[in-house]
Amino acid sequence: FRADHEPSGAGDELQSELLLPRENAVAALRALFAIGERIRPVLHISEVRSIAADELWLSPFRGRDAVGVHFTWKKDVAGVMPVLELVEETLAPFGPLPHWGKLFTRWPACPDDFRELARRLDPDGKFANDFTRLLLAE
Repeated sequence: FRADHEPSGAGDELQSELLLPRENAVAALRALFAIGERIRPVLHISEVRSIAADELWLSPFRGRDAVGVHFTWKKDVAGVMPVLELVEETLAPFGPLPHWGKLFTRWPACPDDFRELARRLDPDGKFANDFTRLLLAE
């Protein structure tokens, strides 16, 4: 948090969050710090949170304690997207998964067992949308 700035644009911003295995958090944060000068111009605020493992099928925390690195970006899609790609590339060696309800550019692999379940329970794709069609594609 930067004390001399408002914490966000009062709802007028973009967000992304990458979820990393907890054991990779320190190295990942050091890697982000190294590219901080590229991130800073389009960033309102960033926060780090710790999340306990769960056993939910599509959860980014399935079977692993995690650390979430959240970014609240300025509302500048053209400026944010290249920086987000850089952030994702920088964090790639640390096993990140994106928060699916926020911005990301790298598609996560969908578990095969979930893909099969979706095909079996919704063979005609009645509950699908553009996002799930991309996610479930092989």
